Amino acid sequence: MRTLLQRLTGEDAIQLLMRLGLLALLIFWTFYLVRPFVTILVWALVLAVALHPAFVLLADALGGRPKLAAAIFTAINLAIFIGPAAWLGMGAADGIKDFAAELAAGELTIPLPPQTLKTWPLIGAQLYELWEQASTNLRPALYQVAPYLKPFAGTLLGLVGDAGVGAVKFLLSVVVAGVILPYGPQLVAAGRGFLARIVPEQSEHFLDLAGATIRAVSQGVIGIAVVQALLAGIGFKLAGIPIAGLLAVLVLLLSIVQIGAALVMIPVIVWIWTDKDVTTALLLTCFLGIVSILDNILKPLVMGRGLTTPTLVILIGVIGGTLGHGIIGLFIGPIILSVAWELAVAWIRTDAAPVPAVVER
Repeated sequence: MRTLLQRLTGEDAIQLLMRLGLLALLIFWTFYLVRPFVTILVWALVLAVALHPAFVLLADALGGRPKLAAAIFTAINLAIFIGPAAWLGMGAADGIKDFAAELAAGELTIPLPPQTLKTWPLIGAQLYELWEQASTNLRPALYQVAPYLKPFAGTLLGLVGDAGVGAVKFLLSVVVAGVILPYGPQLVAAGRGFLARIVPEQSEHFLDLAGATIRAVSQGVIGIAVVQALLAGIGFKLAGIPIAGLLAVLVLLLSIVQIGAALVMIPVIVWIWTDKDVTTALLLTCFLGIVSILDNILKPLVMGRGLTTPTLVILIGVIGGTLGHGIIGLFIGPIILSVAWELAVAWIRTDAAPVPAVVER
């Protein structure tokens, strides 16, 4: 750049700097204007990529009518979001709000164990004693650490306050994804042309890898976690658990970060057997047991190529996305970070690949 400016005359250099300045101002202003819509557009693109294979099948089944297929997909997604997802979200918001208030005040308590727990064979007495100690010792401990927990409680309340905005963003993303779906080939061509200017030799590979990663994470991680959380929330509600929505969100988080729902399911099942009759407890245990292993059943069916992204990358994406973009960032974060990770690994492997020797004849 410095050599170029030295070759230019004074007037030409001024004109070049003015053009670069105007270009920088245009880019900055454009980004400033679209910044509120970035998360909506990103999530809409993720939905479009994840649903595209099923969309193509439906469009072909309807006789090559992509707009009708997109309208059907949009209606189904809106019904899912407005119905069970909204119910789960409202229940989770109330649960998080109550939990944050009790946490900040140091009044979080664990109820005393029922006396019937002692009658359980083998583990009843030990489980009763452990539960009783947790119930009696938690409050004094919380009173001591309550001042340090207030910032965390404020963060939780902030997430609840952001839930309304996040819900609107979800709705808009679903609608935008429905608009994008019929124009998938044109968007793929545009992405291929953009990548061809950056990585001309690997544009096709990177585009395929990005699409495969988005589908793997959105379907095999996010999608299965959402299904698991919805079914778990239904089970918790049938069991009469007051914080069913909050526990369902915990199942969602544990499923996304690949830890599994057992950390929530096992205490819930123990509580059910202490509170319900044998028939009800047995039915709920069977249902929640199936839900807890649902990811192990569905992932091999959904994720054809498997997921090579480390769990730590997904965890960082969940935390960073939620802190940076609210509720919608919980889903966008791990997807974007997984795509970035896979592309970076592919880039490094490509650069590190040995150049084949040329054999002289």
